[in-house]
Parts: sequence; C-alpha cells; structure tokens
Amino acid sequence: MWGLIAKSGLLIIPIFLCSIFSMAIIIERLFFYWNIRSNKMPVLSPILDLVRKREITEAIDSCEKKPFYVTNILKSGLSHYGEEKDVMREVMENASLYEMPKLERGLNFLGTIAHISPLLGLLGTVVGLVKCFYIIEQKAVKVGLVNPADLAGGIWEALLTTVAGLFVAIPTYIMYNYFVHRVNLATLEAERAATELLEILPRSR
Repeated sequence: MWGLIAKSGLLIIPIFLCSIFSMAIIIERLFFYWNIRSNKMPVLSPILDLVRKREITEAIDSCEKKPFYVTNILKSGLSHYGEEKDVMREVMENASLYEMPKLERGLNFLGTIAHISPLLGLLGTVVGLVKCFYIIEQKAVKVGLVNPADLAGGIWEALLTTVAGLFVAIPTYIMYNYFVHRVNLATLEAERAATELLEILPRSR
C-alpha cells in the first residue's frame, strides 16, 4: 500500500492531508451531535413543564445546567419573562443567530474537502499522464521503440491519485450531507421549542 502511495506523486500529499482533516471534523461533529442527542430528550419537557407552573427561575436554572443550543435559546427568552411576547421572540431569534452557527462549525470546510479531493486526484492523474507521454516521447526518439509496459505502468500510477481523491471525497460528501441534515433538524427543533414556549407564556402569566 505504501509503495503504491509513493508512486502516486506529490499530489497524493494534499489528498492525504484532506483525509486527515476530514476524519478529524467528522469525529468531532459525531461526538458533538451525540452529546446534544443525549442531553436534549430529558431536558426540554421538564423545562416547559416548569414554565407552565410559572417556576421561571427553576426553568432558567435547568437551562443553565444543561447548556446546548435549544436551552440557551429558551434561557434567553425566559430571562425576559414578563415583557411583551414580541420582545421575547426577538431575543430568542437573536440568540439563535449565535447558537445555530455552532451546529454548522466545520461543515463548510468538510464540503470543500469533498469537492477538491477528486479535483486534486484528477490533477494528479493529468500530471502523471503528461510525465508518462513525455517519457514515451523520449524513448521513441532515443530507442525508436516504446515498451507497452512503460505506457501501462505510467498510466496506472497516474490513476492512483484519482482513486485516492475519490476514496476521500465519497465518504466525506456522505457525512457532509448527513451533518447538514442534522443541522436542518436542529433548526426546526429550536424553532418548535421557541414557538411552544411562546404559546405557553400567555397562559402562565
């Protein structure tokens, strides 16, 4: 395997670096969303129940004990409890502008890796083919004959970078779309929780 990588040329190095960065982002995001999933289920319902009971201080304390994007947004709204409903909505919208980008952290970079990895592989293949045909030309001039093995060997070595680029790009793109889906679900969940809070408040005042 390492022998094949060594024959792939210098462009295999940025592809290899892309694979490392991609793996790091994917692992970090998986842990991030796993922590959110493990925290949100036992937290949101009790917080809303406390609001229904007009125990606003306790609800804010619960948000502070389990901080993640939804509880932070709800806490910003509850901190303005007693003010106009439109004021609370605006405060939670402003908080979401700060909280939601946390869910998208690293995704732009991940998408970039998914797009440039096959391009780097293609570039490596083109460069390798250029070198291959240059060698063929030189041998044809000096020797007069070209060994088919030289042509075949040079081509498969050039194609290794394309294989490596696709090997990095395909799983990266799959995970990128998965994380985008999770962000969309989280956004809808935050909007639903904020809406439910605003619906509860008029009855709890």
